[in-house]
Amino acid sequence: MSLPSVYQNKFAEKLTILNGRGRGVLVRIYNIKKTCSDPKTRPPFLSDKAMEPSVKFINKKFPHLDVRSSTQHLGPVHKDKGDIARTLAPFYHSFLDVLEFRDHVYELLNTIDASQCFFDIVSGAPGGYFGGATAVPHALTAVPSPQHVNYDFTKNYLDLVVTYVSLVLLLARTEDRRLLIGMYHCAHEMSHGTSDPSFARLGQMVLEYDHPLKKLTEEFGPHTKAVTSALLSLHFLFARRNQGAEQWRSDQLLSLLSTAGTMLSPASSDTMACEYLSLEVMERWILMGFLVCPGALGTSPQCLELWRLALQGSLYITLLRDEALQVHKVTEELLSSLKGFGKRVADLKECKEQAVTHSGSLHRGRRVYLRGAVRELEALLEDQPGLLGPKALFVFMALAFCRDELSWLARHAEHVTKTKTPEDFADSHVAELLFLMERLRSLVRRRVGVLQRYHVQYLARFDALVLSEVIQNLSVCPEEESIILSSFVSSLSALSLKEADDKEQFDFTPLRLDWFRLQAYTSVAKASLPLASNPDVGHVMNLIVFHTKLLDSLEELLAEASDLSDLCFYPRPVEKMFVATMEEPSMLRYSIAFPLLCSHFSRCVHPMCPEEYPHLKAVALGLCNKFLEEMARQASACVMDACAEQHNLSEKLLPKHCASTVSKARNKKTLKQLPKKGEPERDKPGAESQRKDRTLTTNMDKLHLMLAELSLSLNHVPNFTVFEHTVTPAEYLSSHLETRFTKAIVAMASYSQVTQEVARPSEVLVGLSSYITFIQSLGKFVGLDTGRIIRSVLLQQTQPRDTAGEQTLTTIYTNWYLEALLRQASTGAIVLAPALQAFTTVPREGEPPFSAAEFSDVLEMRALAELLGPYGMKFLSDNLMWHVGSQVTELKKLVTENMDTLVQLRSSSCKPEQMVALLPRLTSAENVLKRMTIIGEILSFRAMAQQGLREVFSHHCPFLMGPIECLTDVVTPDTDIQV
Repeated sequence: MSLPSVYQNKFAEKLTILNGRGRGVLVRIYNIKKTCSDPKTRPPFLSDKAMEPSVKFINKKFPHLDVRSSTQHLGPVHKDKGDIARTLAPFYHSFLDVLEFRDHVYELLNTIDASQCFFDIVSGAPGGYFGGATAVPHALTAVPSPQHVNYDFTKNYLDLVVTYVSLVLLLARTEDRRLLIGMYHCAHEMSHGTSDPSFARLGQMVLEYDHPLKKLTEEFGPHTKAVTSALLSLHFLFARRNQGAEQWRSDQLLSLLSTAGTMLSPASSDTMACEYLSLEVMERWILMGFLVCPGALGTSPQCLELWRLALQGSLYITLLRDEALQVHKVTEELLSSLKGFGKRVADLKECKEQAVTHSGSLHRGRRVYLRGAVRELEALLEDQPGLLGPKALFVFMALAFCRDELSWLARHAEHVTKTKTPEDFADSHVAELLFLMERLRSLVRRRVGVLQRYHVQYLARFDALVLSEVIQNLSVCPEEESIILSSFVSSLSALSLKEADDKEQFDFTPLRLDWFRLQAYTSVAKASLPLASNPDVGHVMNLIVFHTKLLDSLEELLAEASDLSDLCFYPRPVEKMFVATMEEPSMLRYSIAFPLLCSHFSRCVHPMCPEEYPHLKAVALGLCNKFLEEMARQASACVMDACAEQHNLSEKLLPKHCASTVSKARNKKTLKQLPKKGEPERDKPGAESQRKDRTLTTNMDKLHLMLAELSLSLNHVPNFTVFEHTVTPAEYLSSHLETRFTKAIVAMASYSQVTQEVARPSEVLVGLSSYITFIQSLGKFVGLDTGRIIRSVLLQQTQPRDTAGEQTLTTIYTNWYLEALLRQASTGAIVLAPALQAFTTVPREGEPPFSAAEFSDVLEMRALAELLGPYGMKFLSDNLMWHVGSQVTELKKLVTENMDTLVQLRSSSCKPEQMVALLPRLTSAENVLKRMTIIGEILSFRAMAQQGLREVFSHHCPFLMGPIECLTDVVTPDTDIQV
């Protein structure tokens, strides 16, 4: 059974397949270029000194390489032929893919030319955006055109042309192409005894593209008419889209409020897809199209106007990813080498001057307008999600416009190195645009039910009816076309709201493919149903295609309108934008947009190039980690600064600071002389809260504002995915807070090992309480488990070393009490005062620089127990007992040394005369007394510390301490305890 005529035309399938394959081949050539240009990834034998004679020979003789008669030059290659062939095989076959792709493109372009296809992407009738009429600028003449479109056919055709041109230009930029192909050919022939069958054609192709533009103009000479007709169909659309912010503002672009009366009316257009078609893509089509078909510039004034307009918008256009084409320079070099293009060169220079002078400010103005317009649109749709149904097109237009401006900014920030207006290529407010795009995407995904319910009904009740009427009004409708169009009506009429409510999976891919085939079939000369004579078919079908995509291809539609994955290849500009954002206080709340941007980078991976997955994954995760680390660093610094402010305020309330206030009040009562004017007036605690003017902001106000902004950003999403890794922003802040909190606690102790100075435990405890109180309040701002952070940090302080291996309060206070207080006690400068339950300093010359009572009284022991906890107190007790043990060891040595004398003294205890004679024979008698005193002091201090720990335990855990104390009273060592 033969296929219907519509399906026998394979233009639709071939265009789709070739565009997909061409993109894959383009990515592979891009990867070869990057691999060979990086010394770390470059194949090692290409840079091997032993290979230099072979390299020079291959580059010189390529492609005429006689392997058998050139053994002298190719000796090193023969030695490693196996490794070379194995390593270079992927490179060689990638170049073969270029040759194969070129053959298919030649064949398809020739077939399309032979079929005399016409291209018309959009109607040229006056029209505008849906927020208000947007007339064609006066600088351009509107192109008279019937109201018809074959959008898919024209778009795929232009995509194929641009993909092919980009591939050839990128191939010419790959400097090692001759060496890679030639060396593989030599190794292959040495291994197999014969050369690869495709080598001759491949080598000839590489030679032809040494001057790529010259060859491309020759290749596209026969296709100039087709390419020009396709480009001319962009004339009206490009003129309407390529406008400045002033025109957008006067038209109230993207505004739903400007026409509030029609807010519930569905946004519609003759060419729905053209409304969110990328302006950058259109620029590439136009500039690359006329670059390979320069003869068209002199045949039509509309071509010249369109070309001039496109030249004024950008200085660089994208080839692929971060590979860009300096379009003015390249075009000027080409036109200068051709005869009869003097006027075009003059036009080019004029347009270049215009682009250099005004393109930066033009795009900056657009970004400013879009921030306000998209903010308003997002707020309105978030508040009234039901508007997403009729106004879905506005969302995709907003996403596409923002994407174009962000892509332009990143590309030019990377490639424009010298400029008189650097501010045009930097934007500290770009984070808001990124954030609004993310909000719109999130809104569409969350409200997919609204979109589906609305458009299921719209397709079934309106689109099907209108298409049916269009079919009936056709003057001529052949049987096959009638069957296809009628099947469209049947498919749409069969839709029901129940399918959307039951969340059934829609699939309109066959319908869209049939429409694409029908476009291709009816776009050839002498078609039985020419679209040129039936514009209403194209109008209705474009509307239907957009509505069906909203039902079954929402993610693809979002990617088409807002894909920013190419920013993965612009890390430097993106990092600069992020730095500028973090320096702008008003933009801090949008800073999360940069980490979220990294979640889209997985779209960079092409199915034909899975080998680049690890590299792209590392880049995306590295950028995401860098952004979140910086955000967490600033947020944690802000938290610690606020904690330090609270600490300062709480410190003013310490008893030691009340003396001056009490003294001042006492002097006032006794009418004593006032202090001299030279003495500064000290503010009372609480004075910081008194404010005459609320506009005067304090440091605490600024910290709270900054913290609130950063918290909004970090708390925007609980988590997101970057290359299959789940990222939790709040955890970054948690990690930084733990580190900084730990350092802050240690810093509060103010310990100096040189001067043996340390803060009193009670003062540190007050400061710690103020820090904990503020950190606990963070739960209102960020979704943090502040309890876990506090417990983790405080538990680390009870150990000798924290997780980073640094000193803790346990180590500091253990060392200080042993090295400072108890060492002074051993010299007699400090003595135990049982009545005070503390050590006290003996007033004399050379007394220690601290008051022993201030560090050893009951309150300080309780504060020490609070700070160190049971584990820390155990560590302190163990160290104290170790010192006791060392003193006992020394006592044992003294006993051993005086053993004979001691035995005689014991046996002569009833003989005073002998006792008197033996006593002088004892050595180091004073040392014994001193060491016993030290032991007593240490044990007394240990008992005081243990008492402080018991009191703290009794306060915190009274119901636990009660039974334990009861057991200690009841259970004796003789009691038989059975478990």
